[in-house]
Amino acid sequence: MIIVTYRIETSGSIEAMAEKIASDQSTGTFVPVPGETPELKARVAARVLSIRPLADAERPSWPEDDGNRPIRRADVEIGFPIEAVGTDLSALMTIAVGGIFSIRGFSGLRVVDLKLPEEFRGAYPGPQFGLAGSRRLTGVEGRPIIGTIVKPALGLRPHETAELVGELISSGVDFIKDDEKLMSPAYSPLKERVAAIMPRILDHEQKTGKKVMYAFGISHTDPDEMMRNHDLVLEAGGNCAVININSIGMGGMAFLRKRSGLVLHAHRNGWDVLTRHPGIGFDFRVWQQFWRLLGVDQFQINGIGVKYWEPDDSFVRSFEAVTTPLFDESDCALPVAGSGQWGGQAPETYRRTGRTTDLLYLCGGGIVSHPGGPAAGVRAVTQAWEAAVADIPLETYAQDHPELAASLKKFGGQGE
Repeated sequence: MIIVTYRIETSGSIEAMAEKIASDQSTGTFVPVPGETPELKARVAARVLSIRPLADAERPSWPEDDGNRPIRRADVEIGFPIEAVGTDLSALMTIAVGGIFSIRGFSGLRVVDLKLPEEFRGAYPGPQFGLAGSRRLTGVEGRPIIGTIVKPALGLRPHETAELVGELISSGVDFIKDDEKLMSPAYSPLKERVAAIMPRILDHEQKTGKKVMYAFGISHTDPDEMMRNHDLVLEAGGNCAVININSIGMGGMAFLRKRSGLVLHAHRNGWDVLTRHPGIGFDFRVWQQFWRLLGVDQFQINGIGVKYWEPDDSFVRSFEAVTTPLFDESDCALPVAGSGQWGGQAPETYRRTGRTTDLLYLCGGGIVSHPGGPAAGVRAVTQAWEAAVADIPLETYAQDHPELAASLKKFGGQGE
């Protein structure tokens, strides 16, 4: 049985609305129909498993409720028989999620948990590389993988991008990525960008033994074109790609993963539309399960003290979600902390994520805007993590680590 937890908000009856979801999303319709037998319902109908009352809401999440009556809230578990849904993720999304938001009578509705049965184990490939593969390919052990982003995000031509990448490679960084907004525009076609960047990466590997992981943006509406982009990167010696998962959809992701030889770095642009209102949409721990099953290796989840709207607690829950096995550890994705990150957030990130260094710590301006240049920026972030793991205050550690000291002075506790 597939168990979905809905956070219901209504001025009506919680029990009636829970039954409405179970009925509407399985066998029910607005009037009894021929063939709707008790035997059929027993076999494939969804049913309410539990109701956990919550405190009433102060105001409705949707304005269609006038708010003059008490707005009741509850977490409701509903079970969907595997026989009715199967292991098709598009069917699961359609049945358990797709239609619920059109049901009348709710002043708010959010999907907050999802428990998948054993039938889903092995039904999808899951991550090909994940944490272990990312560490192996970057050669990084015992500390976070330190990454950065090509900035400015848009406008650089291939040779200009390559010049910046060359500087970043020599800085000692482990990972570089195209911004999610950069795919294959006319001023920087992917083919020309790959041709300009990969020789620098391979030359650095030849000289030092370290191959910096570069994630090229290969997303495309046409899965065949996306695969051509994938092959272009792989054949040039690349090992990673940025995938805008909301943009390509589950079908595009499934198509790519079956044929992929690259680490798939997921950017969740568009996710905020689905989750930003706390009483409506999805919790990340539900949504991320679909993408991990489909094969995401690295998952961007924002970070501590981000430049966007997401609170720190949400990042912590997202971190826990992507690192909690669905069935076993092989299906976990590498968490990627990003969005306005620099060394200043390292101690809190380390503390709030269970004192682990199993993450990709991704800084854009926090590295490339360091007063001493990108190499000093990488050293400053590395020093911040050394201090965090050793439980030494950053200000103390900075006394004999000038790069960290300059970073503290430049960023002053705020992301760039």
